[in-house]
Amino acid sequence: MNPLYANMRTSIFEEISLLARAAGAINLGQGFPDWDGPLPVREAAAAALIDGQNQYPPSSGLPALRTAIAEHHARFHGLAVEPEHVLVTSGATEALAAAILALLEPGDEAILLQPCYDAYAPLVRRAGAVPCFVTLQPPGWRLDVNAIERAIGPRTRIVILNNPLNPAARVFTRAELEAFAALCIRHDLIALCDEVWEHVLFDGRVHVPLAGLPGMAERTVKVSSAGKIFSMTGWKVGWIVAPPDLLGPITRAHQYLTFVTPPALQLGVAAGLALPGAVFAEMRDRCAGARDRLAGTLTDAGYALLPSEGSYFLCVDLAASGISEDDRSLCLRLIADHGVAAIPLSAFYEQDAPRQLIRLCFAKDDAILDEAAGRLARARAALS
Repeated sequence: MNPLYANMRTSIFEEISLLARAAGAINLGQGFPDWDGPLPVREAAAAALIDGQNQYPPSSGLPALRTAIAEHHARFHGLAVEPEHVLVTSGATEALAAAILALLEPGDEAILLQPCYDAYAPLVRRAGAVPCFVTLQPPGWRLDVNAIERAIGPRTRIVILNNPLNPAARVFTRAELEAFAALCIRHDLIALCDEVWEHVLFDGRVHVPLAGLPGMAERTVKVSSAGKIFSMTGWKVGWIVAPPDLLGPITRAHQYLTFVTPPALQLGVAAGLALPGAVFAEMRDRCAGARDRLAGTLTDAGYALLPSEGSYFLCVDLAASGISEDDRSLCLRLIADHGVAAIPLSAFYEQDAPRQLIRLCFAKDDAILDEAAGRLARARAALS
């Protein structure tokens, strides 16, 4: 039995969701929305399922989707992408797995920025490499290039950057990203960029893809997710954009993971990526409205909130809210006593974790948000 998995804890998302279901609690923990995404995307997939080809597609993805991805990134982000530089994967996590397995050798080091998505470190270790952690500090979550540089050693091969940042809901500025890019160039590092939230930004912010900065196209592996773009997390369609020398080994790793992604879903995503810009703006505005709805009620109830610049998430500072209980204990009590599930932010750290922050998912229908906010308000009153 492999001790890496035998001793691995259950994902915090699975743990909290199981507890929420058992208690009948409203689940603001796991990051999935209540809505089902644009109808044209689902209609295109349904038509392809009935009338299309349902056998193995090419392992690298259907040409129609790879072309749609290239055109989409050119239209929205100004990236010059060739379809041949695109690999379709079964979700962004599979994309990350293929990239990490392909790019890291045993004994290599990968820099991870905490807080970070909980799959990064196990995947790095599965490749036989060593994760090295740099901690970003709340409430600003600034991209500390000096701290990253201090963590670089002779075996450092890649840096994993998540922008917008889950779970902290931070969108890095162009200036921060330019400094980060200069660091990667200076130390000849590969940037593995998890940009699945690239369309979920608020308050006029614009996504800056790292690959579009000078000198970065040849050293950046960009990961995207149709599940996040279209609020259809169960579809598990993702992709990678990378230069040929990096994409080649990643493609070979991918063929021994999931090999292919369902062709009907690929065609649905291809249709979705070509939708007018107004559709993407409407989805973004819906998320922003849900954020503001939940944030307003929680603020009125006495909770101190951190800024939410992107993603589906809102973080509560317990200490600043006058709550002395640690994040995990409070999350378990919120489920059991108040019927609301949240995620302790300490689950996104492997060391030096803060214990006073919890994460809430606001991508829910208004009625659900209002009920959850009311329960959280009553919990706040009980805790004071």
